[in-house]
Amino acid sequence: MSRIVIGRKAWVVVCDGGKALFLRNDGDADLVNLTVADHMGQHVEATRDLGVDQPGRAFSSAGTHRSAMGETDWHDQAETDFLKEIAEKVSELVEAHEIKALILVAPPRALGILRDALDGLPEGVIRAEVAKDMVKETVPEIEKHLASLE
Repeated sequence: MSRIVIGRKAWVVVCDGGKALFLRNDGDADLVNLTVADHMGQHVEATRDLGVDQPGRAFSSAGTHRSAMGETDWHDQAETDFLKEIAEKVSELVEAHEIKALILVAPPRALGILRDALDGLPEGVIRAEVAKDMVKETVPEIEKHLASLE
């Protein structure tokens, strides 16, 4: 992996399924100075608190056979919906020409969801992806970690 270059006015989005930090580099590529431009958050309840219905049943088209449907994980669904909201906000910022260079930092599962949701971005906007959960770290810790990646 080559060194991640965070140029002046580049954005770094650090997120997971419940929190997102939108950071902008007000420094330059050599002296990174990330500042919080925006943030989003949600409290995701446990699945047992979100969904109380029993899974449905499916009847086969021929005969009297039936089978149970899989149980919905409402917690995962809420996280996926939140990540899609983040992607929508990023797309709006790109369309408004506020984001010209973007680095995504998220856990692997969240990064996959974001990658799918951001598929329509112009080529070259996403400069790097870091598959790591750093949303609970402070901004200086995030700067230090990104600078240490080679």
